[in-house]
Amino acid sequence: MTPLRQRMLDDMQLRNFCPETQRNYVYHMAGLARFYRTSPESLNLEEIREYQLYLINERRLSPDSVNQFVAAAKFLYNVTLETPWPEGVLPRARVPHRLPVVLSAVEVAEFFQHVCTIRYRAALMTAYGAGLRVSDVVKLQAGDIDSQRLLIRVQQGKGKKDRYCILSPRLLAVLRAWWRSTHPAYRPGKISPTDWLFPGFRKGRHMNSESLQTACREAARTAGLMKRVTVHTLRHSFATHLLENGTDIRVIQALLGHSRIETTARYAAVSPNAIAHARSPLDRLGEPPQAKRPRSTPAAR
Repeated sequence: MTPLRQRMLDDMQLRNFCPETQRNYVYHMAGLARFYRTSPESLNLEEIREYQLYLINERRLSPDSVNQFVAAAKFLYNVTLETPWPEGVLPRARVPHRLPVVLSAVEVAEFFQHVCTIRYRAALMTAYGAGLRVSDVVKLQAGDIDSQRLLIRVQQGKGKKDRYCILSPRLLAVLRAWWRSTHPAYRPGKISPTDWLFPGFRKGRHMNSESLQTACREAARTAGLMKRVTVHTLRHSFATHLLENGTDIRVIQALLGHSRIETTARYAAVSPNAIAHARSPLDRLGEPPQAKRPRSTPAAR
């Protein structure tokens, strides 16, 4: 490992970057070094801009991947190498706005009928029933399930944040059935809270995220669903179905762990019920304006 790479890793660890971000940043800077066959320390800003254009025009990377390179480059040069850059250099690529894929309630029920094993069915039901990311599901521990208060605790999810999610009675029954299938001598209060809820095939490791994604895709294919279904699709469906059932959008925001309400609000765009209940202003033409309710004075209150 080169001294520059080690220093960059040290800087990211000091800022508590998650391991995935560290790997991605190092990957992009290693690609930059291979392209010019020299250390990034010796490159100037114009060469870095040319490499960014190469990623866009030749490699045809997605806008998200290009923006990831931009973030990695700015961190290396501005933080690790302490190189001052003018404002606005290495502009971020504009990311197209796409609506999330959402399954209907009927499609979700059909999907679960075709999940191959109780292990994967319990994990995928947890993703849908609590609106969890795939990384949240596979890292759940036995102590994260609060059966008394019907809550699931997500420890250090995206953004290094803890949060609570709902635990439905139906999901609790599924999780108990799954736990008893792997712990024949199960007794309440006789388990370690640090045991993985979904252990992997390797001893001491939790379930692999990719194996859960593969089981999800296989179930969707077997069920005959024409949509592209991932574990995150179940999370999208969870949020949309809550919105359609009248749950307040700020409650949904808290359950999903979103920092910005705008991120949660996009589910209104894929909810036919929410759109159908909105009244067009065309229908109000010719109607007398609604009288505004007068504000009560402090004396009246």
